[in-house]
Amino acid sequence: MEIFIKIVQLLLSLSLLVILHEFGHFFFARLFKTRVEKFYLFFNPWFTLFKYKKGETEYGVGWLPLGGYVKISGMIDESMDKEAMAQPAKPWEFRSKPAWQRLMIMIGGVLVNFITAFFIYWMVLFAWGEQYIPVKSAQFGLHYHQVAKDLGLQDGDIVIKVDEHIVEASNDIARFILLEDAKELTVLRGSKQITLTIPEEYDQKLIAAEVKEYAGVRFPVVVRELMSGSKADEAGLLVGDSIVSINGESTAFFNEFTDKLNQNIEKDIEIGVVRDNAPMTLSLTVPESGKIGFYLKTIENYAEIQRHKYGFWEAFPKGIIKGVDTLVGYVKQLRLIFTKEGAKQVGGFGTMGKLFPGNWNWYIFWSNTALISMILAFMNILPIPALDGGHVLFLMYEIVTGRKPGDKFMEYAQITGMILLLGLLLFANGNDIFKAFFK
Repeated sequence: MEIFIKIVQLLLSLSLLVILHEFGHFFFARLFKTRVEKFYLFFNPWFTLFKYKKGETEYGVGWLPLGGYVKISGMIDESMDKEAMAQPAKPWEFRSKPAWQRLMIMIGGVLVNFITAFFIYWMVLFAWGEQYIPVKSAQFGLHYHQVAKDLGLQDGDIVIKVDEHIVEASNDIARFILLEDAKELTVLRGSKQITLTIPEEYDQKLIAAEVKEYAGVRFPVVVRELMSGSKADEAGLLVGDSIVSINGESTAFFNEFTDKLNQNIEKDIEIGVVRDNAPMTLSLTVPESGKIGFYLKTIENYAEIQRHKYGFWEAFPKGIIKGVDTLVGYVKQLRLIFTKEGAKQVGGFGTMGKLFPGNWNWYIFWSNTALISMILAFMNILPIPALDGGHVLFLMYEIVTGRKPGDKFMEYAQITGMILLLGLLLFANGNDIFKAFFK
């Protein structure tokens, strides 16, 4: 069921963004009285799931969910309609329009994707606001992934700076290391401030380990409420109990507790508990789910949570800033693709699907949709033939030189671009398949 929910969220998100992207092309084409022959969600080689015609345009849904397209009269695109291009140009065709109008038609899709991303960030901030836990308010410090510990970090440390970048939240640490080519960490260890040097190629080690959580806020395991009839209830756990160990090994903090439970699925364990300052031991069997059935005192009891609510117009500039930060971070991240470990992490639809949770969450859905919209906009504007950016590049050449690239050149460029994109698509999704079967 979780996989189904992930797939539905991914398809809904991509469908929305593809329709909006193609509408951007459609809008400017119709604005400049250019004929649009087809407007399709998904591709339709050989057959179409659904279609209807209104005016000059055929609207439809294809069966191959790899994107969508608008077929604009008189334009060399993925349809490779050589017969139509061999005919004399008609007034309503793309090739008959001034270069500046053709430029607007081509950037229309990217423009709408950027606007969509900014709009979603605006609405997300208005509806949910922002919240994070300042690392300095973490009463028990942070816990770290093994890759961080290899660098010299210890559970309980608080990283306050990465180079000169101030760390506000725990997820800033890995982000700064990866995106800013950082050289050192400034760390609070107890009452002392120390410096740790980040070695060369450390970012590659971080990528190779596929770290999902580099650092997180530590907090103790204290029972707030029990589920009736659960393993914890049957074992005699009570509200207010502190769980401090499993099978004699310390699990004073939640991350240690969950790790140890997952190592003992369907096994008998002994839980060390402190009740009214007195230690005691309880026995139970860990179920397949790895959850023994209680609610714990939340992190809010041990760390200050910064919450910011925004009014409708107040959220607007914040949404723009968030969108720009997202775009800048993504562009910086692209350099990692051209490294050995970075190339291994390039993913396709499977990787995109992992962005979404196994249960429906509107905040995460819209946040991810905004992220994907920003990525689609940036990727589409790259100067690669067959992408919008390729067409823009040739149009800019025409505007500057006054000479239009020949139809034959455009045809070969389109074919080359399509081969490159197909290769990238196969590589990215091949990575997903390889990892699914061999990792």
